[in-house]
Amino acid sequence: MQQVNVKFNNVNQIRQFVDIIDKFDSTFDLGAGQRVVDAKSILGVMALDLTGPVRLRYDSEDETIREKIAPFIY
Repeated sequence: MQQVNVKFNNVNQIRQFVDIIDKFDSTFDLGAGQRVVDAKSILGVMALDLTGPVRLRYDSEDETIREKIAPFIY
């Protein structure tokens, strides 16, 4: 299980992020406080409090994922 904090500045970044991780065959969870949503769901991501960084957890050892989401890592 990998964990990083990510931050989004606008809706376009959320859309780009979801498009990137949707290409991977792994489970991605995004959480803020007690809420955890499927990070591949744009509506789920937008339902979180995105004023600060949120925790991304995924179960893959594929280093390509971290490279692709690097612009969003906080």
